[in-house]
This record gives sequence, C-alpha cells and structure tokens, in this order.
Amino acid sequence: MLLSTRAARCAALMAEPDELYPERILYPRNTRTLPKTPVIGGQPIEEETCMALRTLVFGSCATPPKAEWARTGLTLRPYGQSLAFGLRAPRNTTRGLVTAVQAVMLKHFLFKCDRQEFRTGPETLLKPSYDRQIEVLTSAISEIIWRCAGGFSVSTYPNVVSNIVPEAVVALPQETPYVQHSVQYFQDGLTETLHLFEFNSLENLEIFIKRYLYLFHDEGGPGAVLLLYSAVLSRGLSKARNDLEDPKASILGGCTEEGPISVVIFILTGRASPHLHNGVLHVGDENTYAVPQWGVLMRSEVGFLVHEGDSGVSKQLGSRLKTPSLPIWVTLCLGHHGVLFNTNRELLRNYHAERRFEIQYFTCGGSHATLTVDTRANEASGAPDAAAIETADIAATPLEKLIRSKWQDALIQWNGTPVM
Repeated sequence: MLLSTRAARCAALMAEPDELYPERILYPRNTRTLPKTPVIGGQPIEEETCMALRTLVFGSCATPPKAEWARTGLTLRPYGQSLAFGLRAPRNTTRGLVTAVQAVMLKHFLFKCDRQEFRTGPETLLKPSYDRQIEVLTSAISEIIWRCAGGFSVSTYPNVVSNIVPEAVVALPQETPYVQHSVQYFQDGLTETLHLFEFNSLENLEIFIKRYLYLFHDEGGPGAVLLLYSAVLSRGLSKARNDLEDPKASILGGCTEEGPISVVIFILTGRASPHLHNGVLHVGDENTYAVPQWGVLMRSEVGFLVHEGDSGVSKQLGSRLKTPSLPIWVTLCLGHHGVLFNTNRELLRNYHAERRFEIQYFTCGGSHATLTVDTRANEASGAPDAAAIETADIAATPLEKLIRSKWQDALIQWNGTPVM
C-alpha cells in the first residue's frame, strides 16, 4: 500500500494538471498587464545573420521552425499566492529552457534579496508581490543573456586572461521582414523581422529588458525563442557552433518532448555544450586521434540532476553540476523537466545541514511537492546492507531515484499530497 501511494504521488506529480482534471474550471487570474512600449531603434538583422541564426537553432532555414517556440512566453503565475514564484509553460520542446529560467529566478527570489526581505522567511519570499516578480524576471533574463556574452567570467576558458569587453545582444521583433520568402529561406514571421540591440554593461541591459519585458513575458508570445536567439547572438554564432562540436548539429537538433539537455546547459553556463562532465575529456583510441569534448568549465550556481532510467546519462554528470554553489537544481526525470530547491543557502556548505532537510520540487506545469531527505541512516548502522539498498531502490519512485543520485541511500519521505 505504501509503495502504491508513493508511486501514485510521483505519477501525479509528473502528469500535467490538464491531464488530471480535463473538466476543471478556469478562474480569473490575479495578474496585471505590462506596458507595451513600441520597439524603437536597433540594427535590422542582416540576411546572412538571419539565415545562420535559424539554421543554428532549428537545423534549417528552408523549412518552418517548431511553431511552439513562437507561441511560448516566460509567463508569471498570479502574484502574492501559492506558487507565485513559478513560471507557467505548456509541455513542449520549450519546457527545458523555461525550467532553466525558473531555476535562475528561484536563485533571485531566495538568495538575491535584501536583508529585510530575507528576514520575512522563505514562505514569504516564495509568494512575491507583482513588483518583485517583474524585478526577478527582468534580472533572470538579463543575467542569462549577459552570461552568454561572457559577462560573468574573465574568460570562457580557465587560466586564460582576456580583456575583451562583453557584448550582449538582444533580439526583438518589429513588423518589417528583412529577408524575403524563397527556396533558401522559409519566412516564420519572426526571425526575419528582428532588430538587434547591443549592450556593454549589465545595468543598461537590465533597463532595456524591463522596458520591453512584455515581449518575453506575454502568454502566447515569442518570449522563449527571443531569449534563445538573444543568448545565441550574445554567445556569438561561431562560438555557439563550436560548443556543439559538430558543424552539422543544431541547438534544437534531436529535440526530445521537453527540449534537449544542451539548451538547459546553455542557459545555466553560457555555453551550448551537449556534455555534462567536468572540464575537458579527450576521447579516442589507438586508431584515432583523441578529440577534446568540452564539458562544464566551472562550478555552476544552479545545478542539474538527471535520472533517465538505465540510459546511463546520469553517469556522465560532473560534480560542477551535481554540487552547485546554491541548493537549486534543474532536473530531468524520465523525460520531464522540473526544479529541486532548498531555501537554506548553507545546505551545500555545511555537512550538518545535509543530514536531514526538506527539499521542494516544482514543474512549470504547476505541480509542487515537498519531500524530507534523511542521510543519517548509514551513520548509526555503518555500511548499509546491499540487499536492503537494492530492495529500497526497486521500491523508489523515479523522483526519489533522482534525489538519490545526489544523496546516495538517503531515506526520502513525502510530506503531504503534491499540489497540482
């Protein structure tokens, strides 16, 4: 009975609310409308850049791109209520990117607030006001674009000193298409209308993003693809192509139901690498030259945890993603993206804090659960019995197995019923 209850909870948590309650009543949302300032200025996108950008992101500029990317915004939930810290997103190939943005936002909600806000407690921080929501969404978008431009590190590569000033690029649409429909280029109504804006300081970038935040935020708008385009252009088309390590590859190539891992890594680290390991691995054998595979080059503030059954993906995960500097992780559990987080900044810095703690799980579909993780079981009994571990692992839900990929053999308890 216990196993079936836990399994049911996990299955419900992974399911979308619409799948659980197809006849649910929709009530008016507690939201406010952002001012819609017309886009003025910028440099119209050149034909060569337009075609290269579409090809790098979607794999081709001669065929229509995935339509959901132009219809998914970074949409906030009702302010001042439960889950007000969260973004809302449909289950499609944009989910990985939106979830990574959600993780960056949680960092700002919980750990980038002033002392007075912090004293109110994590429960209040996770029920932000409208103004706080807008502030955090603006900061998260700006931070992601600035990181992709190399703005938070002296150099993209360790031990290399660079005096290059970061140049962030923001791509916003207007009405005039600058590339005509042809055999070589299929108009999508967005990419060919872009104006590009360049920034050399994070402060100016944030001011600009806040002015045009509605283009990123509006539900049904192109916010997801505008952020991805801006990130790629800020990284630089040639650098982003090199990150993929395959001249024929695209950022959304081989896209799974909720998007590829490389998009999540791109948002979290500023590099569109398909690899999860630390540093550089040289892969080859006696018959071929060793080819470098560039993974995660420095410890990330926000981490990444993976459980994909027996696929072996989680075995590639390096400590720089597994143990970030803040207790926030984007998760990929059997193809579904979510966020695990703890409200205690010291969780990963203090051994005693990791002995027993609560951790929250959230998906942009609106599911939310709180679990207690207890790592003390092996301290009293010594080395755990192998048979007992195997039995517990078989009984564990996928989410519990994902959590144990970080805290091995921990006892995990579900606190109440998951919110849908």
